[in-house]
Amino acid sequence: MKVHLSGACGTAMASLAGLLHERGHQVSGSDQDVYPPMSTQLEALGIPLRTPYAAENVPADADLVVIGNVLSRGNPEVEAVLDRKQRLTSLPALLAEEFLRGRTSVVVAGTHGKTTTAGLLAFLLQRAGLDPGFLVGGVPLDFGRSFRLGGGAAFVIEGDEYDSAFFDKRPKFVHYRPDLAIVGNVEFDHADIYADLEAVKTAFFRLLSVIPRRGLLVAGIESPALRELLPRAFCRVETFAVGPEHAADWRAHDLRPGPDGWTFRLERRGRDLGEFRLGLPGEHNVRNALAALASAAELGVEPERLRQALAAFGGVKRRLELRGVARGVRVYDDFAHHPTAVRETLRALRALPGGRLIAVFEPRSYTSRTRVFQDAFSRAFVLADEVVVAPAFQPGRVPEPQRISEQELVVAIQALGGRARFLPSVARIVETLGPELREGDRLVVLSNGGFDGIHEKLLSALGA
Repeated sequence: MKVHLSGACGTAMASLAGLLHERGHQVSGSDQDVYPPMSTQLEALGIPLRTPYAAENVPADADLVVIGNVLSRGNPEVEAVLDRKQRLTSLPALLAEEFLRGRTSVVVAGTHGKTTTAGLLAFLLQRAGLDPGFLVGGVPLDFGRSFRLGGGAAFVIEGDEYDSAFFDKRPKFVHYRPDLAIVGNVEFDHADIYADLEAVKTAFFRLLSVIPRRGLLVAGIESPALRELLPRAFCRVETFAVGPEHAADWRAHDLRPGPDGWTFRLERRGRDLGEFRLGLPGEHNVRNALAALASAAELGVEPERLRQALAAFGGVKRRLELRGVARGVRVYDDFAHHPTAVRETLRALRALPGGRLIAVFEPRSYTSRTRVFQDAFSRAFVLADEVVVAPAFQPGRVPEPQRISEQELVVAIQALGGRARFLPSVARIVETLGPELREGDRLVVLSNGGFDGIHEKLLSALGA
């Protein structure tokens, strides 16, 4: 087929483009915002990419147009496709039909940890010789790209609860019909489409509702909202948790942070499987590892092979990724844009040796640009020695009464005993922090977008 993707630089859309390309389809794409790593992944594949959105971007002879869920009526490409009555579909619908049908669908869901868990599970299966396919919302460092067609039975796919397209408001993950589903946690998120936590729980119940009786749900029992859903599952359920507070099927205990990762002891239904090492920092990553280990075991991988593979996993780009070291300052990049994720990221960095911990935060996702989490963000950021709050990305897309106030967030952090300030641009952040940073400092940039290349600019300023 000749396929065009409108919104091609989204992580899932760029991965879909790669899968279609590997299948031999002729692929083109377009987007409004083009930035790495997805833009460079498309370029490396030779997939033409046009920007900004325009009706002429969509080939009139395209057999199929995939409309990303960021596009809606009024977008020139949407209007052109509707006027021409071209065949259109959503990303999850095409993924399910083209790549999941006939394979073991392994869906990784939850409010946090999806990308790392999915990347790790794909890596464990690959190391065990099972040749999985995968599509994840980031770039696992061991694979170098966010997708793989694979020839084995299993296909690992990151599934989120966001809606599918302007013409299909079902959660994306419902399309994927999992044989095995991981749900790590359930919290309120995506305030632009969900009114409250109950609405989010309803979306996750829809996921549970399409797992067959013979299937398996691997569930993070530490999440209160998810625990409430588990009795409604029709399939087998295996639970996981860190520590002794919950009676879980898979449990990690005796966690010990170290310079080359975290070690822990693993139990399965009370049986000690010995010590495991994960080369990623943070208790939250141990939880992600538990989910991946339980799922890989269900798919037939022996514990000893899992132990060896887990220690070798290199992580995922933009998930606590060390972008560089200059003048003794370590600069990290992290995708965190929810208060829980911010807290866990800062806790992980706190456990590492080093000097001051400085966080630079860009409110960029819709939810992080709203007031709904303003207080929760202030409490999460107290874990940093200093916080720099940048301007919210395109704040006008959030109605003013609901919009986050960067200045109020700064004041709230200060009221809790933290140090915080607002700096109005990337240029000001770089020119202000550059002279202030000193050897041993750890600086983490928290944004789910390109943030005007701030990581490279900071490293450059430090190097100069």
